[in-house]
Amino acid sequence: MARLLQSNIAVIFAVLFAVYTDYVCCNNGRRVGEAMDAEFSGFSVPLDHSFEIDDVSNFRLRGSLVLKAGREPSVSLSQNQLSEEDRIKLKEVAAVDGLYRIRVPRVFLQADRQTERQMDGYLTAFVRACAMVESHLSDVINLHTDVSGYIIGVSIVTLPGACRGTEVEDEVDLEVFNTTLGIMAPVNAPGPETALFLERMEQETEKKGKNPQEQKSFFAKYWMYIVPLVLFLMMSGAQDQSGGGAGGGAANGGGR
Repeated sequence: MARLLQSNIAVIFAVLFAVYTDYVCCNNGRRVGEAMDAEFSGFSVPLDHSFEIDDVSNFRLRGSLVLKAGREPSVSLSQNQLSEEDRIKLKEVAAVDGLYRIRVPRVFLQADRQTERQMDGYLTAFVRACAMVESHLSDVINLHTDVSGYIIGVSIVTLPGACRGTEVEDEVDLEVFNTTLGIMAPVNAPGPETALFLERMEQETEKKGKNPQEQKSFFAKYWMYIVPLVLFLMMSGAQDQSGGGAGGGAANGGGR
């Protein structure tokens, strides 16, 4: 009986450990339609992708985004592996420097507006297909929201992000997506420091009030230099006039 009890306890702990590990390691490897953990319960929207040689979008399901609304919305992802046909096509698109696109529907992330989750359009983003291949399907997807919780943008980057011409011979590296998800809300810009500005203005006014010299006009400050200069100019002008009159008289006398 004791051994049977110990065996049952060991099995229970093993199951709990397996579930906990699957939760901690995120759910990027889960297939679409599998049950999600209760902590991530919310509403689900599709994540589509497209990669075509002729550069004409042909979106098909890549996975499902599970969005949890609230003050601090969260997002998780379940997605399927790439089929052999898709892996071959992705490498062909990368060889001709084609694009890899994703799209998500426009939805609200506010709990009180979940009833208004009708899909009224899609948001798209893309990277070069060669970057997707060389990164072994390692990408970062961010959902951008406005202040009301409405998804207004989506972005995708790969790790690494540049195409270096590295060949991926083993197609097993292109089976499973390694995706990092995030939600980016707007950040309020700093407002004008009106109180600090007014305080500085009051300090400047008090400083000028304590020092009346700064409030004097230009003439009041520099009269000791201006007055002698004006007198000098007046005297110079008077001497020029008297000299001119004497010279004129001499000339007239000589004419007689």
